[in-house]
Parts: sequence; structure tokens; C-alpha cells
Amino acid sequence: MIIASQKRKENIAEYLLYMWQIEDIIRANNLDIDRIKTNVIDRYDISPSQKKEMTEWYESLIDMMRRENVEKNGHLQLNKNVMIQLVELHQALLKDPRFADYTAEFYKTLPFIVELRSKSGDNKSGEIETCFNALYGMLMLRLESREITPDTQKAIQQISRFIALLAHNFKLDSEDKLFKED
Repeated sequence: MIIASQKRKENIAEYLLYMWQIEDIIRANNLDIDRIKTNVIDRYDISPSQKKEMTEWYESLIDMMRRENVEKNGHLQLNKNVMIQLVELHQALLKDPRFADYTAEFYKTLPFIVELRSKSGDNKSGEIETCFNALYGMLMLRLESREITPDTQKAIQQISRFIALLAHNFKLDSEDKLFKED
């Protein structure tokens, strides 16, 4: 909760990946707040009032996951909304000739996106979601200490550069500094 709000302000890409991880942590604890308290919240060295606030945050996420039927898989609507905002910004940047550097970075990334889609058989996700799926998958591989091939590392480096640029533009846009006329 504290980390999430900080990441939301600083880097939308890190925020979204963090929130996906939180969804998985909740699932790994069977949407059981007592298990989350023991396995997650109690491990933080924070005040009792902060623990209470964190517990309430997890309880609200658990409630949303149940109401939105994403107990087993999928993402909360609040996370889908962030993805929608990122996709809309991505499309606006591609259409605007002032952002030729962004467009060039996207086209450097596109072959990796196409390859990932063909390997995964996922034709439903858009380009931006495919990038996030790749970054999250890499995070999971690292957490499991699994070996990462040089080709995968190369793809992830390019995807990371592209998503970092999108996140930077998102921050500028949220500060009304992106589409200002020169």
C-alpha cells in the first residue's frame, strides 16, 4: 500500500508490475487475510496503525478480487484501467509526429512483441500488455532463480527501454507537461 502509492506517483510501469505481484501474493495466500498478515504484513517493521492500514488495504483488494471474479487469474479492474491509460497514451504518442523517438523505440521493440505472441499463442493481448507480460514473466523467472537465455535477455532489455520511455511519458502527461505546444 505504501509502496504502491509511491510507485504510482513515480513510475507507472513499476506500479503496475508491483500490483500484479500483489494480486499473486493474495492468490498464493488463498485470499485469506490471516495468512497475509502472517506471511506479509507482520514481516514489515511498521507501527500498529500502519499495520492496520495495510491490513485494510489487503482486505479491500481481496474483496475486489472476489467481486471481480479474479481469484484464480486475471487482473483487478483498477489495474486494467492503468493498462487502458497506458495503451491510450501509447496510441496518442504514435500518432503525434513530435514523438518520433518514441515511435522509433516502439518499432525496435515490435519484433520482440511479435515473437513473444507467437511463442505464447497469445493473440488477445495488445502490444503494451504483451510487454508487461514479458516483464512480469522475467520477474518471476528471476524470483525462481531460473536461467535466462541471451535471446530472452536481449528482448527484455529492449522491452524495458521501451516501457521505461512510455512510463516517463506517462509521468510527464500526468503533470500536463507532455503535449504542451512549444
